[in-house]
Amino acid sequence: MNKIPTKIQLHKQSQQLELHFDGEQFLLPAEFLRVHSPSAEVKGHGPGQAVLQFGKKDVAISKIERAGNYALKLVFDDGHDSGIYTWDYFYELGKNQEKMWREYLEDLHTAGKSREKDTSVVKFIH
Repeated sequence: MNKIPTKIQLHKQSQQLELHFDGEQFLLPAEFLRVHSPSAEVKGHGPGQAVLQFGKKDVAISKIERAGNYALKLVFDDGHDSGIYTWDYFYELGKNQEKMWREYLEDLHTAGKSREKDTSVVKFIH
């Protein structure tokens, strides 16, 4: 594919990463990028090994690092920092965002999980 962005901008307030590719523009929310991280922690080490990410609704991008001339490493405020997002992967995320988000929400529902961070308190009885 070899798509290379002509503009990359992080909108801190809305926590969206804006990417421009030859006349196409994508706004990718931090939560979307986090739950679709290309890291092994999220994708797994092979087919069918993906780990459903949940409780990431309020996650933020705390740092962006360049990875050569082909990718960015995104650092999230929940400590996740092992995903290397290639230009082609960013483009794929942008083009398929609606479908991927819908499938993610369906997977959450099926698993009985939520986008909300779990704030329940575990009580220990002695």
